[in-house]
Amino acid sequence: MAKALSPSNLIPAGFVTTEAWPDGDRTTIHIKSTGSTSRCPGCGATSRRVHSRYNRHLFDLPIAGKSVVLQASVRRFRCEFVTCSRRIFAERFDASVLMPWARRTARLDGLVHHLGLALGGRPGASFAKRLLLPVSNDTLLRVVRRRGSPQVPRPTVIGIDDWAWRRNHRYGTIICDLERRRPICLLPDREAATAQAWLSQQLQIAIVSRDRGVPMPWQPPGRFLMPSRSPTAGI
Repeated sequence: MAKALSPSNLIPAGFVTTEAWPDGDRTTIHIKSTGSTSRCPGCGATSRRVHSRYNRHLFDLPIAGKSVVLQASVRRFRCEFVTCSRRIFAERFDASVLMPWARRTARLDGLVHHLGLALGGRPGASFAKRLLLPVSNDTLLRVVRRRGSPQVPRPTVIGIDDWAWRRNHRYGTIICDLERRRPICLLPDREAATAQAWLSQQLQIAIVSRDRGVPMPWQPPGRFLMPSRSPTAGI
């Protein structure tokens, strides 16, 4: 038999709901931690001695067409390790739930990160507003920069083509990973020496597909140069 849905099922793990009330176009939910101890970030010792409490305001995923603000009652603990320089510390939570000093829950921050990757700054902020997510274009870009780019394997099959900084005046070289169908590098010109310098640092590359109009780059032993009509088509 399925369990009944309670308000605590709608908030991040490790918290329980104590009170909720509407506040215009948003819902405010008061929550508190279910844990009885916390680990000191200075020495790693576990403490049960509560020093004080304060309210921490967090943005969370929207519910029922309204944005959500979590008002978390957070405890300050006394460190029980006598040699620790940090005598009082704020309660810490699991990184998958809430990071220190964060103003958004981890699940909302993950959604903001994906919006920034997919749509960028202003388009992402416009779409986030329709999703009732309180983020600006600067916030989206800041989250993407903070998390960094995902690690991808180094390319082994690439395509080289030229592209225009300014048509009929200045051209550069674009290098694409043909296995993953994505650009990986932009070179400032389309000279063979520039491509040679870049290839000399990428010894794992086995196959190079080039446009017939691009000068022949340097070819180390063991590499196969395959001329093509447009190696970047469809990327």
